[in-house]
Amino acid sequence: MAEGEPLAYVNGTFLPLSEAKVSILDRGFQFADGVYEVIPVYAGSPFRLGAHIRRLARSLGDIGMDLPMATAAFAEAVYELIKRNEGGDCQAYIQVTRGEAPRNHSFPEAVHPTVVMTCTPVTPVPGEWVRDGVAAISVEDIRWARCDIKAISLLPNVMMRQKAAEQGAYEAIWMHEGRAVEGAASNLFAVFDGEARTPPDGPRVLPGITRDVVLELAADEALPVRTGEITADELAAAEEVWVTSSTKEILPVTRLDQQPVGSGRPGPLFRTVLDAYRARIQAIREHGEEGPS
Repeated sequence: MAEGEPLAYVNGTFLPLSEAKVSILDRGFQFADGVYEVIPVYAGSPFRLGAHIRRLARSLGDIGMDLPMATAAFAEAVYELIKRNEGGDCQAYIQVTRGEAPRNHSFPEAVHPTVVMTCTPVTPVPGEWVRDGVAAISVEDIRWARCDIKAISLLPNVMMRQKAAEQGAYEAIWMHEGRAVEGAASNLFAVFDGEARTPPDGPRVLPGITRDVVLELAADEALPVRTGEITADELAAAEEVWVTSSTKEILPVTRLDQQPVGSGRPGPLFRTVLDAYRARIQAIREHGEEGPS
């Protein structure tokens, strides 16, 4: 083990990342038969760990699996992984697959799930992304019909993020039957007449943890943010557009399909919501997260 090498968790064992291995017969490798979570960690404290584990359990249930260990044991393993990797600001990644089995499309009758966790440093969001905003493109939604499951089968997302990068954009926003639903790796908010809307939960939208935090903050501070459908025409005429995710928090989109969004600068409601979000994160850095979030 190289000095300072990160540690991973594989099926109950902590070991150097370079030694962490799973079988080539694992159904995650063969079929993308599994789900995952990415948990932001601030000053050693995982943010909304309970919510992430609940979403993991829901995704597993939707593909016919149970959480492979008790919720408390899962949380303990995450905390131990963070501790062994010296805490600080990082991101914890959890992946659960159906496990190793002979290659057959049907579920195996007896198989042990594979549980892998890693902890890696976060790359700070460039200051100019928040100051000036980022670009996005709109793309036809080519994914499957259960986008609410946080599955590891992300090839369409990879393809569209690459398409965005080749056009000098940060994100690709999925369009389905004339409606904007979410980003390839984020949830979506758009502002109309001073009020922000985010598409409601459903089979085409992953229920984002950061998105839910924004909705909670809006309710706590009486900010004009709600759930509601966003048509393609509305998105093109929005005053503000934001995207949210666990690793990038809240980012303003100031260019969409090579056209300015609103004034072409981050808008006032974005700044208000970002300030509230950052205040919540600062409290976690100072005191940790309270409650079973």
